[in-house]
Amino acid sequence: MTDDATVEVNGLRKRFGSTVALDGMTFTVRPGQVTGFVGPNGAGKSTTMRMILGLDAADSGTALIGGRPYRDLHRPLCRVGSLLDAGALQPSRTARNHLLWLAHSQGLPARRVDEVLDQAGLGAVARRRAGGFSLGMRQRLGIAAAMLGDPRVVMLDEPFNGMDPEGIVWMRGFLRALAAEGRAVLVSSHLMSELQGVADHVVVVGRGRVIADALVADLLAAASADRVTVTAPPSVAAAAAAVLRTAGATVSLDGPDTLTVAGLPASAVVARLTAAGVQFSEVSTHRATLEEAYFDLTRDAVEFRAEVRS
Repeated sequence: MTDDATVEVNGLRKRFGSTVALDGMTFTVRPGQVTGFVGPNGAGKSTTMRMILGLDAADSGTALIGGRPYRDLHRPLCRVGSLLDAGALQPSRTARNHLLWLAHSQGLPARRVDEVLDQAGLGAVARRRAGGFSLGMRQRLGIAAAMLGDPRVVMLDEPFNGMDPEGIVWMRGFLRALAAEGRAVLVSSHLMSELQGVADHVVVVGRGRVIADALVADLLAAASADRVTVTAPPSVAAAAAAVLRTAGATVSLDGPDTLTVAGLPASAVVARLTAAGVQFSEVSTHRATLEEAYFDLTRDAVEFRAEVRS
């Protein structure tokens, strides 16, 4: 039996004219986890989230919440909370009135509005017009709206956008707390550094299909495999790279004194540099970041790539 907080996306396909937006998109968002949803622009993330919420129709495939399509959910805001566009509000309304009409549509009491405003850190500006809010404040208001029905499923599209450092720290803790309460949390973001500290699981997509679907820890372990970090004085870093390349390694200079080496184990790196008389201060197993893993996976799935000028 499917948990009512499980989101199942199975074989979604969608074309807009001659453009293939989704090409068999399939993944699952489980309760008790933050699932990062990442990919290049045009990969199909927003289209997929809109289909889960019944805002776009698929050409084929299904998107189910607790085994049911969104359109069949009773009082949907009490099952699924979402933020897709922080600008989707009436600017002349106050923050509180914006939430009151949403609450009224679901039969929720006014006290719930005040609770979510406080939860989102907007209690002090509840009676200010939303049109005067910064992007970060609009994000918080959108999150307050998503939480009105105390939903088991929470879906947020780029929630870190416009957040100041305090807001980013708050968002991290907020997402972790939602998952700890047993909710299913799906977060689309381009900020890999923020997701790495928050997400348990990540779905990487490109050109409308899933490229990777894994626990973050497993993805980082795979991306770190067979890589070694070498720290050497800047004056000899180039010489160290040359020695290791001669030995068959792939070497990138990641800073004036830092090299990342693939293709040689740490023991062989030490042996080669020592034999060549090249000074180094440290050789260690490389720990990949989510950003590195992401770029490795999506290298061939980027639709628009800027020219790099030297």
